Amino acid sequence: MLNVVVIGATGYAGAELVSILLGHPEVRLAMLTGSSRNAEGTRDLSDLHPRFRGGPPLPIENLNLDAIEAARPDAVLLATPHEASLELAVWLHDRGIRVLDLSAAFRLPDCSLYPTHYDFEHDRPDLLDAATYGLAELNATAIRESMFIAVPGCYPTSFLLPVLPLVHAGLVDLLEPAIIDATSGVSGAGRKVQGHTSFCEVSLQAYAALGHRHQPEMACHAGLDVLFTPHLGAFERGILSTIHLKLANHATPSDAREVLESTYSEEPGVVVLDSGRWPSVSAVRGTNRCDIGLVGAPAHRRLMISSAIDNLVRGAAGQAVQCLNLSCGLPINTGLLHRERYAEHS
Repeated sequence: MLNVVVIGATGYAGAELVSILLGHPEVRLAMLTGSSRNAEGTRDLSDLHPRFRGGPPLPIENLNLDAIEAARPDAVLLATPHEASLELAVWLHDRGIRVLDLSAAFRLPDCSLYPTHYDFEHDRPDLLDAATYGLAELNATAIRESMFIAVPGCYPTSFLLPVLPLVHAGLVDLLEPAIIDATSGVSGAGRKVQGHTSFCEVSLQAYAALGHRHQPEMACHAGLDVLFTPHLGAFERGILSTIHLKLANHATPSDAREVLESTYSEEPGVVVLDSGRWPSVSAVRGTNRCDIGLVGAPAHRRLMISSAIDNLVRGAAGQAVQCLNLSCGLPINTGLLHRERYAEHS
C-alpha cells in the first residue's frame, strides 16, 4: 500500500482527491491537512463536505511538515495555492519525498513568467527544470521516472489533450495562433466567497479575455501561439472548450481524426467521439475522461475541436492520481475507472 498525504484537502480539488483515494485499492491515506499552518484545531472533512458523512473518519490536521516527514509518505499531493505550493514543494523535494503539485507553481518553464502571470517571484529555477509536466497519457514515460510532478491546469488539459498529438504529427500550421474559447463551471474559482460566483449573481460571461494565466501554460507546452478567452458558466463543474486550428498545407480533417483516434485508442481516459457527436459537461461529470469531437472546413484549412472534462477530476484530482499511479509503478487508471461511493453526480 502507498502511504499518501494530501495537503489542502479542504478545497474542492483536495476533497476530490480524497474521494478518489478512498476508493484506490493501493493507497492508504496517512494524513490530511489544510493549506495553512495557522488553521483551527482538528476537524473532520465531512464537516466541510457533507458527502463524506457516514464514511471513515477523515480528520483534518494542522499543517506540520515535520509530522508529515515522520509519517514516511510515499507521496505528498499538494492541493494548495501557488505560492504555498512553491514553499511546500521545495521543502518536500529537498528531503527526497515524492511531490505531486496541483497548483501552477511548477508548470511554466521560466521563472520570469511568474510575476507577470501569477503575481509572485519564483526563486527555484532548478526545480522548474526538475518538475515533470503531468499530462498523463502523453507524458507517461517521463512521469514514471519522476519524483516531482506538476499536474497540468484544467483549461490547459482540455486544450492540450486534443491539440498536442496534432502538433506532434505536423498537422497544425504553427504560424497561425490556436483560438480557444472555454467555459468553466463555478467550482473552478475555488471555495472562496466572491460576488460574481454567488448563486444570485453567477451568469454566463467572459473574463480575463486574452489575458488568463493559463494561456502561457497552453502555449509553452503546445509549442503554438494561443489566443484564449475563458468564460464563467452558470453550472457547478465541468469545462467545455471550443478550439480553432489552422491545418498545415498537406493536412486534412480526416488526418486529424486518424491521429487522435490512433493516439487514444487504448486510453479509456480520452474518448474521440464519432463524427457528428459532440462532448458535453454532463457526460463527463464526476469522471476522469476527456471527450473530444471535431469537424473540418477543408476549403479554409480549418479544424474545430470541442472537448469536455470535469475540471475537478480530469482537470485536477483525477489527473494527479494518474500521475501518482505512473510514478509509483501502477497502471495509469488504477482507482479511477470504478468509483461511485464518494462521487458527486448530477
